[in-house]
Order: sequence, then C-alpha cells, then structure tokens
Amino acid sequence: MFDWFRRKQEPVVSFPDNEAAFAHACTMGYRLLLNALIPALVVDVGRRGGEGERYFRLRLAEPDGTLEIWGCTMADAPGYPEVGDLVAFRIVRIATELPKEAQLIGYIACKLAPVLNRSKGWQIAASFTPAHLKPELHL
Repeated sequence: MFDWFRRKQEPVVSFPDNEAAFAHACTMGYRLLLNALIPALVVDVGRRGGEGERYFRLRLAEPDGTLEIWGCTMADAPGYPEVGDLVAFRIVRIATELPKEAQLIGYIACKLAPVLNRSKGWQIAASFTPAHLKPELHL
C-alpha cells in the first residue's frame, strides 16, 4: 500500500565508450545558453596559457555534432582532461560579435562518465573546477 511513498529507481543508461555517449548527447537537444553545461568531446590538446590554464579543442554536443571550439581549464584546476574524454563545458559569455567558432566563452567544468541518469543527467567522474570558485546565486 505504501509503495508509492518509496523513491522510484531511476533508469540509468551506460554507454560502452565516450564516443557512443557523445553521439547520444548530440540527440538530446542541448541549448547554448549562459551558465549551461554542454557535453563535449575532447578532440585535441592545445597550448598551455601563461597563468597555468590548459587549452583543448572540443566538439560540442549539438544536433549535427560539428561545432568545434577551443575551451580551457581554469588556472587552479585540480586536473585536466585528455583526448577522447567526455567533458562538460560551462558557458560564461556568448560574444555574438565574434565568428561562430569563437562566440562561446567558458571553461571545462568537469569530466563526465559515459553513464546517463534520465532525471539527473550525466554522472560526473572528476571535477576540474577550482575549490575557490563559488557558484552563482540566482534570486
């Protein structure tokens, strides 16, 4: 009788690798909005910045899966991704005055595991956000 009080088991989908998880993420309809976490696949390693940030070439999850941008980890990040990793790119600013591949300004927030919970989203494998960075408060 009281089974309806219990929390229902969330359906979890595990993917065999990051490529398959990214292909599925491209079908989920992520919108490029401020503060959004967009799944991305790391395709190349770039240079290291003067303050310690590391640059990576990312392929963002969008319907055709072809938007590639340069993204970075923050200078005090506790780690960094490698080529082939599935990561979450946080959009901080959208600069419409720049070319399309340079419009999204943000940073790599975390590494994602190829495991998707339908209601909670992607499982986080490792955080690349520095501990001193406080989340925004929206009232």
